[in-house]
Amino acid sequence: MWKKSPLFRTGIVGTVIAALCCFTPILLLLFGAVGLSAFVGYLDYLLLPALFVFGGITGYAVWKHENGGAQ
Repeated sequence: MWKKSPLFRTGIVGTVIAALCCFTPILLLLFGAVGLSAFVGYLDYLLLPALFVFGGITGYAVWKHENGGAQ
């Protein structure tokens, strides 16, 4: 089954984590609690590309499965 592929799992887990950190204030609260709130303005430069990369990994895993390259 293609959902057990490590590439697919990596893509889904990374996408979910990046989406949670981008669209909810999880990192804002954590950075504020630790005293690193000065870096909150730079999170978009890291998290949005990470979201696209992990989404691409997920898409590649699905494409690989659809074309007969599943593990």
